[in-house]
Parts: sequence; structure tokens; C-alpha cells
Amino acid sequence: MKRISTILLAGLFFLTTTGIGQEVNKKVLNWYNGAKFGMSTDVAYEKLLAGKTSTTVVVAVIDSGVDIEHEDLQGKIWTNTDEIPDNNIDDDKNGYVDDVHGWNFLGNPDGENLVHEQLEMTRLYADYEKRFAGKSYTDLSDDEKTAYEEYKTVREKVENERKDASKTLEFVQDWYNKAVEADTKIKKKTGGSYTSADLKKLSKDPELKQDCEFLIMIEKNGLGLESLKEYLDYFGSQLDYHYNIDYNARKIVGDDPSDFNDKGYGNNDVEGPDAMHGTHCSGIIGAVRGNGIGNDGVADNILIMSIRAVPDGDERDKDIANAIRYAVDNGASVVNMSFGKSYSPYKDEVIAAIRYAEEKGVLLIHAAGNDGKDIGEEDNYPSPQYPSMSTRFTNWIEVGASTRYKKALAASFSNYSDKLVDIYAPGLEIYSTVPQSEYEESQGTSMAAPMVTGVAALLKSYFPKLTMFEIKDIILQSGQDVSDRITPLPGDTKEVPFGALCITGSIANVYSAVLLAEEMSAKK
Repeated sequence: MKRISTILLAGLFFLTTTGIGQEVNKKVLNWYNGAKFGMSTDVAYEKLLAGKTSTTVVVAVIDSGVDIEHEDLQGKIWTNTDEIPDNNIDDDKNGYVDDVHGWNFLGNPDGENLVHEQLEMTRLYADYEKRFAGKSYTDLSDDEKTAYEEYKTVREKVENERKDASKTLEFVQDWYNKAVEADTKIKKKTGGSYTSADLKKLSKDPELKQDCEFLIMIEKNGLGLESLKEYLDYFGSQLDYHYNIDYNARKIVGDDPSDFNDKGYGNNDVEGPDAMHGTHCSGIIGAVRGNGIGNDGVADNILIMSIRAVPDGDERDKDIANAIRYAVDNGASVVNMSFGKSYSPYKDEVIAAIRYAEEKGVLLIHAAGNDGKDIGEEDNYPSPQYPSMSTRFTNWIEVGASTRYKKALAASFSNYSDKLVDIYAPGLEIYSTVPQSEYEESQGTSMAAPMVTGVAALLKSYFPKLTMFEIKDIILQSGQDVSDRITPLPGDTKEVPFGALCITGSIANVYSAVLLAEEMSAKK
């Protein structure tokens, strides 16, 4: 059981802890907008922003897609007013036909959409396998030997990960089968549904004792039939797609992923087949505040531009570069980027896209990742500073995930770095929008980044004279200082000061940011 719990923290942070239709814990609902270790968003609106006017800010969400029809995102979706819907004409001549609410770089003109992808290291392994199969080290040139070393590294990683996923899948399948069998027996006995209390009573029945004890045990570990099925799907996807060197998802898109001159591929389906992740992030940024349903977004006057570029698996450098450029060219002031990977074969192209956003004054907010590692020591892309750069991008905020618990303030899964991670924000037990006008609880730095994106959009909305560079500085200067608080090091058991995990040693705070923005805006 310890093994499955470790997997949950390390890799399954996107799986929900509150299912559809279940009532959310009142302590969890909107905690990130509250005081203590939340961002004091509500008090900022009540005491500092009440009665003040704001301007609408466009926020691009580069992600898996967004349910633009969600009940709690109504009035919050960007519309390209220069484009006439569904006429199959590029009316605004921006290179994208009928891009009314954004663009989908993971589809084709026939409306087909890519869902699953390999990991980048699997793609590298597959490419290198074609290049080096049958060759010995002595046959290679010096340049080829460098690539060959990387080939050996990714080959070993992929094969080991595939073996681990296969063993874990077998383990979870066994548990799932036992759970189904036990559930069937108990339902037959009870004539239908049953509760935890019923299981304890029924465990006294010799015929049901083992079945009841098994279900009680997995329940204590936060598992059930539904979550075990999600584990099966997750590890099945790893074997079928993530670590499968023969899988070719790109045939659906029909482009050459190494050709960065090709920009108009894809389609206008900005939701796509699985928009859970992007919709969850969007709700954090700007779900309708105070309407009594779901959660309250951080920013109250924004429009979400959905740019679908993140599949189940690793995103392509080409899609991310084009997505950033699309966001900039179509009026986004801030871009949320809740994705990442360990390898980036086309770094220069991604850097060029980020520089383009930098030149245009567009702020990029990026999730630090969920491997519990120091990204100053281990690669994580895209990055606030690439190896080829002497200084960081000036339009970038890298975000780690914090919790509402004072004894474990840094989320156990969050990546960290006192050189590359700028600030933390709430990222555990986050209740937000998901497709079909539903709501779920999820966790990850993927949830922390849109917290900061929401802060940036809020500040730009109420203080439009401020540049996004100034807003970046305000966010980093105004965070709640928790640098001296002791917290377990993510991915480890030893304890460290929070200041060792990020540059500012702080958690983003709306109230303090608004105060500083007022001060700076008054001087302009």
C-alpha cells in the first residue's frame, strides 16, 4: 500500500480527490482565496477594490483545452471579434481559420483531435534507435558520440519506467479485481448500496469478513473502485502511449513537428476531447465570483483565450512556441502555462517565442512541476533560464505549490529551487471547474500557476497603467513572507526553511499586491 501512495504523490496529482456529485469539504472550498496561507483575495476585494472600476484583461491558457460552455465561466471566454464564426475563412488574416475562441494545435482540419502522446524522452529514444541501431561506439564520430550517450540515457530511462509501469499496472489490476469481487458480494448481501459503517458490521459475518476488511483497508488509504479504475487507465496510458516507442500520435495532426515555419495547422476546437486540466486552471483564474456555485476565481474581469497544445503525455516544442506566439499576437496580457517536461529538443525555437512575448510585454506564468525535485539541478522545460542564457527571462514567473497546513507548507510533490522558482501559491486541495459544468478537487503546481496568473490579471485589470513587468515585480515583492517557516523538503523527509525552496521565500498574496500596486500606480 505504501507503494501506491508514493505513486499518487509523485505522478497522479491530476487525479481528483473529490468526485463528481460529491459535496466539497467546506474547509477546502475557496481556501486559496482566504487568509492565513491562502492569498487573501476575498479581503482584497472587500477592503481595497470595492467600488473601483476595472478593465477587461485577456488571459491565454495554454493547456489541454477549456470547456467554454461551463456554467461558471459564462462571460469569461475570449471571443475574436475580427473572425466570423464557421465561414471557413480566415477573416482577420492571422493564419488561423475560424479561431473564434482560440486555437487547437492538437487537431486537424477534419476535426480529429490528438489525445495521447509519447513522453519527449520516448520520442528521442525512438529517433535515436533509428539512427544508432546496429552501430558500435567505435563507428561514431565525436559529434555522434555525444548524441549516442544521450541515446543510452533515454533508452535506459524509458525501459526502466516501462517495466515499473507494467509491474504497477499488474499490482493495481489485482487490487481492482479483488475490490470488484468484494463489492459485488456485499451488494448482493445488502441488496444495493452500503456505507463504511455497514462494512464494519458485515465484517463480523465469516463469509464476508475478508471482503469487508479489504474494502475498509483500501478506503483508509483513500482508494475505492473509481480511483482504482483511474489508476488502471493512468498506467495503461503509460504503457500504450507514454513509453511506447512505436506510437505515432502526430499522424492525426498531419504536420512535421520539426518544421517551425508551419504555423497554421490544427483546428478551432478549443475544448478538445479531454479539457479537465485546462478547465480546472481556467476556473482558478477567473470563475465567476460570488454567484453561489462552484468556486470563485481570483480575477473578476478577465477573458480566457483557450489554446490547446498539451496532450496526455509530453507537449511538443513546436506547439508551445506557436501557442505563445498566438497568445501574444491576439492580445493576451498574461499567459498561463501549467505543463512541463524533462527534455526539449528544440530549445532555441521555444526561447525565440518567449523572447517574442518578452518584446511585446506579455507575462508568462509557469508551473514548476510535480516531481519533488530541485529544478536548478535537474532539467525542467520550458525554463525561466536555459543553459545558453546568461540571465533569466524578464517576463517570467516560476511557481511552486503550497498547502494550507503550517507543518507541511510546501506541497510534497512540488518542484523547488532557490535559483529558478520565484514564488509559491496554493496548489493542494484546489476545488475548481471541470467540463460539463461540474467541479472537482485537484492538486499540483498546475493549480498554483493559475493562482499567480489570476493575481497578475487582477492587478492589470484594476491598475491598467502598470506594465506586466511592473506587475511581475509587485507579485514577487508583495508575497507573504514564510521564509523562516520549517517545512518538509518536497520529495524528502528532512525539514528545511521555506526560503530554501524559492527565491522570494513567499506565498503570493493578493491583498499585499493590491496595496503595492496602488502605491506604484499613484506615482505614474
